[in-house]
Amino acid sequence: MIRTLSAAALALGLLFAAPAARAAGEYDVPPPANLSFQGIFGTFDRPAAQRGLQVYRQVCANCHGLRLVAFRNLRALGLTEAQVAAIAAEYQIADGPNDEGQMFQRPGRASDRFPSPFPNERAARAANNGAYPPDLSVMTKARHYGANYIRALLTGYQDPPPGVEVAEGMHYNRYFPGRQIAMANVLFDDMMEFADGTRATAEQMASDVTTFLAWAAEPEMEQRRQMGVRVILFLLILGGLTYAVKRRVWADVKH
Repeated sequence: MIRTLSAAALALGLLFAAPAARAAGEYDVPPPANLSFQGIFGTFDRPAAQRGLQVYRQVCANCHGLRLVAFRNLRALGLTEAQVAAIAAEYQIADGPNDEGQMFQRPGRASDRFPSPFPNERAARAANNGAYPPDLSVMTKARHYGANYIRALLTGYQDPPPGVEVAEGMHYNRYFPGRQIAMANVLFDDMMEFADGTRATAEQMASDVTTFLAWAAEPEMEQRRQMGVRVILFLLILGGLTYAVKRRVWADVKH
């Protein structure tokens, strides 16, 4: 009898706790970003990805790493070897040990990867009020809704609605689970200048950096899709030939 009452009480508690748990993780569904690489035949917009690289380097790299991307990979975005070398040289890379057994800093090379802005997780949390800025190398693959979520998150900051209290150090973002995020809004109109003359609105920068991060997470996407199309065409042709041979072989057989 006691076990039955305990089980009933537990079930009742879970029943009332479930709506609260769902409410804590509520968020708006991100709208379609409608970017060039989305869709079966989508490809990366190289100028947009280059602008996104600029947004990452000037804004996102202050807190977020990109440890799985090497500088030499940027050639796939249309950058020349000289441009890649110049970008790499702007970073200081930990190397060593030297002849004295000491680690040292040196300018980056094309073969190096983007360094983390913090030496370790504790340092990252200490600099961000306890929040840990995640690495962005595969972020568009690691989040539900992918690129749509990244772009929506960057443009989803707004004042909280009446009656909603935001915790200290948090910011209201309707696309973040729970709608409160530690990262502040970082994109503002005309905060930078793009070399190609495109106006750097917040919406434009959000789209461009999302394109860049999608490329960083899946640089082989275009080749994979091209191979998929070729395989489908091959199978269609093979299927047609197989059907034609079958008709030829059985042509003299009465049905």
